[in-house]
Amino acid sequence: MLEVNPQECAEQLDAGAWLVDVREPHEVARLSFDHPHCLPMPLSQFQRRYTELARDKPLVLACASGARSFQAMQFLMHHGFAHVANLRGGMGMWAAQGLPVKRGP
Repeated sequence: MLEVNPQECAEQLDAGAWLVDVREPHEVARLSFDHPHCLPMPLSQFQRRYTELARDKPLVLACASGARSFQAMQFLMHHGFAHVANLRGGMGMWAAQGLPVKRGP
């Protein structure tokens, strides 16, 4: 399970997975995923913070389009995380499919 589409991601979140948003704070401030299982962890802080992530929960990595989150997913796999996936199309595709978002000022 390397990539999931937005609908598959939403279903996994509802089943207990966590969405790790690797976008930077200014991006999240403008538009964010509206789900209680979303954890912001900017890619710029990822290498020093990844140990905060639960190894026993499925994780879906997300960014604006899917490229940065793919990098983060590969990093986690390299560090022994087994249940990780990348959100195909990122926030752009999530919002385009009408899934819940919060818009900033």
